This record gives sequence, C-alpha cells and structure tokens, in this order.
Amino acid sequence: MRNLILASSLALALAACLPEGFTVSSSHASDTAGAPATAVAPGRYGLPDFGDLVEEVGAAVVNISVVKETSAPMADGNPFADDPFYDFLRRFGVPLPGMPGQPGAGPRISRGIGSGFIVSPDGYVLTNAHVVGEGETEVTVRMIDKREFKAKVVGTDRRTDIALLKIDATGLPTVKIGDPERSRVGEWVVAVGSPFGFDNTVTAGIISAKARRLPDENYVPFIQTDVAINPGNSGGPLFNLAGEVVGINSQIYSRSGGFMGISFAIPIDVAMNVKDQLVEFGRVQRGKLGVTIQGVSTELAESFGLDKAKGALVSSVEPGSAAEKADIRPGDVVLGVDGVEVADSADLPRIIGEKRPGSKVRLQLWRDGRKREVSAVLGEMGGETLAGTESAGSESTGGRLGLAARPLTSQEAGQLGVAGGLVVEQATGPSARAGLQPGDVILALNNQPVRTVDDFRKLLAAAGNRFALLIQRGDARLFVPVRIG
Repeated sequence: MRNLILASSLALALAACLPEGFTVSSSHASDTAGAPATAVAPGRYGLPDFGDLVEEVGAAVVNISVVKETSAPMADGNPFADDPFYDFLRRFGVPLPGMPGQPGAGPRISRGIGSGFIVSPDGYVLTNAHVVGEGETEVTVRMIDKREFKAKVVGTDRRTDIALLKIDATGLPTVKIGDPERSRVGEWVVAVGSPFGFDNTVTAGIISAKARRLPDENYVPFIQTDVAINPGNSGGPLFNLAGEVVGINSQIYSRSGGFMGISFAIPIDVAMNVKDQLVEFGRVQRGKLGVTIQGVSTELAESFGLDKAKGALVSSVEPGSAAEKADIRPGDVVLGVDGVEVADSADLPRIIGEKRPGSKVRLQLWRDGRKREVSAVLGEMGGETLAGTESAGSESTGGRLGLAARPLTSQEAGQLGVAGGLVVEQATGPSARAGLQPGDVILALNNQPVRTVDDFRKLLAAAGNRFALLIQRGDARLFVPVRIG
C-alpha cells in the first residue's frame, strides 16, 4: 500500500461546500449525539442493522447546492492574474482565460454543495451557515425523490454555524428532534448526507465525547464522534438509534484536511434555539453580561481559596455593563447562573448567551474566600471574551520572584485608564514560568491594587508562595497564577 504523506500541522477544517467537478477533496467536519436506542434491532452476528432507520429518516434529508457570483480578486477583473505563470505567458501574447475579450473575464461563479434536513412540514430546512456562505447566493434544495426547490435564506448565525432555509412546499417529511443531553458516550449514531455530492450517503459510528470545546468557540458544546464525515456532509443530520436527530455535522479535526476519525456535531437543541429565534426575530438575540473571563487553574483556585478548579474568573468588567451595575468585580469567580453550575469558564458565555437581553439572572460568585449572590439584568450580546494565559518563558535566577519592574508614568496610567501599576521590564525564574512578559502591566496582587514598587513588595511579602497577579497585556486583562518554589 502506498504511504500517505500527511501534513505536519493539525487543522480544523469546515465541512463546507464541495466545489463541483472535484472527485478528491479534503474532509470536513461533523459530529453526533445519541439517545435511547429503540429503533434499531441487532442484525446478523449481533451487530446493529441500520436499514429500517435509514428508510424511515432518509426522505427528510436533503442535498443543498449553492451558486454564488463573486468578484474577481484583482483590480483589473482578472481572476487568474495571481497565477505565477500568468504574467510569463501574457508577455508572449498567449491568449488566456480572464484576459479582456477572453472567456473567463469578469465575475467568477463559485458552486458548492452541502446537506440539510427538513424540520417542519411547511418547508423549514436546517443546515450549516458555512454551507450557504455570505452575500447574495442562489440556493437549491433537492429531495431524495428528485424534487428541487429554490430556497430562501431566512437567516444565519455565524457563532453557532447554523443557517435556516425556507422552501415553498407543504406536507413535507420531517425529522424527529432528539435530546442530546440523554445521549451517552459510546452510543451508536448515524450520519446521512451528501459527501462529494453522493446523495443520502449513510455512515455510522459512536459518540466519542460530549461537550467538546474547540479553539475560539465558546457557544457550542460539540458532540464528538468517529462517524465518517467528508466534504458535502456539512449541515446534515446526526441520528441516534431511535431515529432522532441529536446533532448537525459541522467540523472535523484533521492533519490533512481529510476525515481521520474525529468529527464534531452541533447539538440539536442549540440549533433549534437558533431556528426559533430566526423565525421569530430574523436574527439571534443573546444576553450579555459584560465581562472578560478566563479559566480557573489549580494554582488560581488555591490562590483564591477555592476547594477545586471551577468557575469563570472575571479579569475585567466593561464600564456601564450589566456586570458593573450588579457590582461584579475583577477577581470574582462565577460559580453558577440561576442555579446552573459553571464548571468551566467556557460554560459561562453559552449559559449567558442562551438568555434573552433584558433577562434578570442570579449569579453565584466566589469573592474574598466566601460565596455570595448578585442579580444582573442582561444587556444584548456584544460578546463575552475568553482570555487565556500564555505559558512558557525562560528559566533564570534573580530574586524571590525574578521580576524587574517600574511604576507607570502618569501619562501611561492615563492612557490605560488606571490609577497606577508596574510595567514589567524583565521576567525570570518564577515570574517567567508563570508567563509574565516584558510590557505586561501589573495592576493587582490577590485583588489588592498595586500602584508603586513599595505596594508590590509589601503585598508580595504577605502573599506566601502562591498568589495571583492581575495584569494588563495589550487591550486585555487577565489573572496570572504565580508559584514560588
């Protein structure tokens, strides 16, 4: 067997539209969730037989084709001008596509395919936002019985990668909606879609994990599966063995861009919430608390006196926001919202985002070594920002903390909007291991303001060997746990 040459870096690949005419392409994402297994009985040799399930659900799964007219990338209207051989051939007078008067000049037509499924008899169809793309597009929905309908894009939500389409038809077959919360890791799931344009292709696997967090994604607790997902599967349904949709295939994790056994699906409850808001409001409304947050590591938990690493640590509060009005402060750890536990910092944006603007919420906080509760009236989403600490740094010697710093000048403090602080000039030893960098501004130690070097020395002497520094790095504020020894 020929050896496959794999790319060296890992990449998240959207299972987006497959360009027409391609027979080989990179894989794209998907995922699933399971539910009570009641519709599939063991077949020969004790293995599940998916035949009855596919016959039951197949009619509600559709192929989606998208045609979009795009402008040529070059100012002269030539879509081929960035080709390395274009200028060489043009100098010798070779007529090329894209040159004035030649075929291919002017706007370019891009085509793609994806999958979707019908969620109401009157023609609402769910798919991925990246399938339909942005701007003016012509979207066609084709059913398994070969009927085709021009679709209207009711709305899209980029944060969750959900799009809602509407076709002019009635009495359509629909899928059953399941409950992803009831799914279990290890359960069988089935994907139906159009990989590479092959309609109603069925692949099967198991749920590998639940509530996966992907980089730069705070609003979707993805379902991870090992179901084979490829270009064209995007937007298709993921069924449990009861024939219920528990997810929408969306992304894969891959070295090469092709399917490698790790797929991700958007839980169907997230998608249906988006669908309902798009139908009612034409857009998705999300609550906004107005804080910048970061994760709580074991070191930070010990610094704040928590029994374990949990919750979302507030590193800054937006002026005039719901959080400021509720007296939420930097250094507070949000442990729950309306009695729902915030086990991980990534939970908070999703929980708050599911609330409507104007909603009143009760927040369970950890402050100064004890629990307390505050109420806040949410604003409308501008977006919670999840801050993270950078690790690494060089190991060296130099004092108990290994830190050289100077006070902010009055002009620098004014530009930052703070009363004072220390600018890090050199970080070695424990401070470097904690991730402090030259240019960071230290604002507080264990929530006590730092304005001068003397302030810092006194607080450091009383802090012991573990403490948290609040720093400003660029436009972001974050807490950095420091351990000495």
